[in-house]
Amino acid sequence: RWPSLLKYYSQTDGVSWLEEYKARHNAGLEAQRIVASFSKRFFSEHVPCDGFSDIETLECPSHFFEDELMCILNMEGRKCLTWKYYAKKILYFLRQQNILKNLKEYLQRPIDQQSFLEGAVLIDQYCNPLSDICLKSVQAQVDDITDKVRKVLRTKNPSHPSLASKAGEALIPEVELQQQVLDAMNCVLYEQLKYKGNELDYYNSLNSYIHQVLIRRTGIPISLSVLYLTIARQLGVKLEPVNFPSHFLLRWCQGKEGSTDIFDYTYIDAFGKGKQLTVKECEYLIGHHVTEEFYGVVSSKEVLQRMVGNLLNLGKRESTDPSYQLLRDSLDLYLAMYPDNVQHLMLQARLYFHLGIWPEKVLDILQHIQALDPSQHGAVGYLVQHTLEHIERRKEELGPEVKHRSDEKHKEVCFSIGLIMKHKRYGYNCVIYGWDPACMMGHEWIRNMNVHSFPHGPHQPFYNVLVEDGSCRYAAQENLEYNSEPREIPHPDIGRYFSEFTGIHYLPNTELEIRYPEDLELTRATVQKIYSSGKE
Repeated sequence: RWPSLLKYYSQTDGVSWLEEYKARHNAGLEAQRIVASFSKRFFSEHVPCDGFSDIETLECPSHFFEDELMCILNMEGRKCLTWKYYAKKILYFLRQQNILKNLKEYLQRPIDQQSFLEGAVLIDQYCNPLSDICLKSVQAQVDDITDKVRKVLRTKNPSHPSLASKAGEALIPEVELQQQVLDAMNCVLYEQLKYKGNELDYYNSLNSYIHQVLIRRTGIPISLSVLYLTIARQLGVKLEPVNFPSHFLLRWCQGKEGSTDIFDYTYIDAFGKGKQLTVKECEYLIGHHVTEEFYGVVSSKEVLQRMVGNLLNLGKRESTDPSYQLLRDSLDLYLAMYPDNVQHLMLQARLYFHLGIWPEKVLDILQHIQALDPSQHGAVGYLVQHTLEHIERRKEELGPEVKHRSDEKHKEVCFSIGLIMKHKRYGYNCVIYGWDPACMMGHEWIRNMNVHSFPHGPHQPFYNVLVEDGSCRYAAQENLEYNSEPREIPHPDIGRYFSEFTGIHYLPNTELEIRYPEDLELTRATVQKIYSSGKE
């Protein structure tokens, strides 16, 4: 009944299954109650930072609660979309909180107990909390590659010390024997398994996630270096990470262990098929001279900082995700490692302010910044003032506007919520989740979008639509037409507004139907008229 829960039980322990069933049943009821409450509480706003407070104080076992959320997400068919939407948000929050706790525990360990692979997995898990990623499975895949390297090594040198059954991670002292390991690794990784640096799609975030590197067999210098270093250490070769500018490298000691002379090391480019470089060749790699400090070894925390920094930069570049999820996740990770970094705290405050979410948290962040660096009072004061104004406006907001189609001012509105439409000019498929009798955007938006060039200009109905590419748009009535082949719209916010896809149109959830009380009846009549006649 509970295959996903087997890991929480030992076959040797005595378990009262009746009590376990009761606990799981009660956790399921509690999960359903909370999920059902979310739509009513948070339909008109982003879930606030304190919106999960009742989840943080759960009295039921968290793994049972999570299991119920997974059951909701795995419901078959196209129903319960709103439940799935909020179950996903809650699960995302729960798992990220747990992963953040694990990351902080990891950083508190002695440095020699901080595995580079485990750190990379924690970053991967935090950015992909709904994916099934665990250190055990990633380590098993790395072990499989290591076994392949041993097989190649055995054909070259049957008596190699790395092949001994009790070798473990015991270091091999002879440089020549270490070279044999690296040669075998290069053969397996780059010739047999075809791993390579992703030059064609370098700025894809998947290159930074270790489980994706193993699946796709490609990555960026730092992710491939973590994999390369881990395999080498398992075979007795101590490689060390080097935070080289623009191109992460590994170093391999050729002289006395612990030498501070940069010329006592060979540098390895895991992105460049394991090529071994001299100091001069490292400079050729990036095209300019660097000082000796950049050839030094860095800690696991500094490696994670660089990995998260890469994701931060990608998050800033991301233009298709209006929620800036990657930027938010990478900021969380960075501040978990460096909680008093004023630059990143300010970026987080500005981001939340820009998105119009979590104003109370923005004030907390700004207060923390002011305590750390009083010289920031100008920027802090500006954001505090506007955040307080935002909070006051939110308090003054009236209830949701209810739009009746029978009102005279709405007589020109032809389409209704839930209909699958096609854009005449751009060809995208979308679903309507709101409408206005005329364009309600500001003059600047109207000018930028060249709305006055439309035959009917801004004085025609405009529709809020969820688009199949994940974006939300505001489309003029004259640019929309019925979709002759309606299909599901794969948009992450679909469940926020709709409870079910019928196969032809979407049914609004309770909260959306309150705002457009007469639309559902019209949608059904429209669908009956268009699609039934088409089938005939």
